[in-house]
Amino acid sequence: MKTYLKTIKFLQTFFLGISIASMLVLPLILSFHPDWVSPANTLLLYDISHISVFFVMLIRPLADIFIKVTWIRPLVILRKGVGVFSAAVVMSFIFSKIIMDPVGYFGALGTSAYWSPANYALLAHLADISAIILLATSNNLSKRIMGALWKKVQKLSYVFFYASSLFVFLSYGDIGPFVSMIIITFVTILAYFTNRTRAMEVQQANPQTA
Repeated sequence: MKTYLKTIKFLQTFFLGISIASMLVLPLILSFHPDWVSPANTLLLYDISHISVFFVMLIRPLADIFIKVTWIRPLVILRKGVGVFSAAVVMSFIFSKIIMDPVGYFGALGTSAYWSPANYALLAHLADISAIILLATSNNLSKRIMGALWKKVQKLSYVFFYASSLFVFLSYGDIGPFVSMIIITFVTILAYFTNRTRAMEVQQANPQTA
């Protein structure tokens, strides 16, 4: 278990490091050498981002459901690093747009077309905005400053996950994100009722604490 925990700690650092590297390098490549990134590679990057956020959404409810499986709970530690990596991929494309046309990008934010449900643009941009907020607040400083509000802000991960999944499914007919939404919805609901049942059992066993 000690080696396992060290490996998780290493992976946490690795994902945070590769996230920073991605945001420093990928926007420049996309802006000045877009021919280096083929459409297939672009889709691959988004797939990696989606798989990453799927892990982030899955591991917490699994840890709550299988509370006696000791190797699952430590994986919760990785949610920060993997979540930052997922958002970093999306942010790299946003940074590229800002580099290429900052006035056009920020000007579009205030237009009705940007938030239009047509062509599922609303879903895509909800995912983008959620990624920006999540990435900006995924640090200890934000956690200290925001206090109890921090956990509520982090729930935007649900917006990021479901909005991006729906966008890909509705826009491209990719069944993968749709299946991932079903899985996350199921395990999240199951974890909720599992935790609720467990709390009721503890309360019944110790009625004086009620």
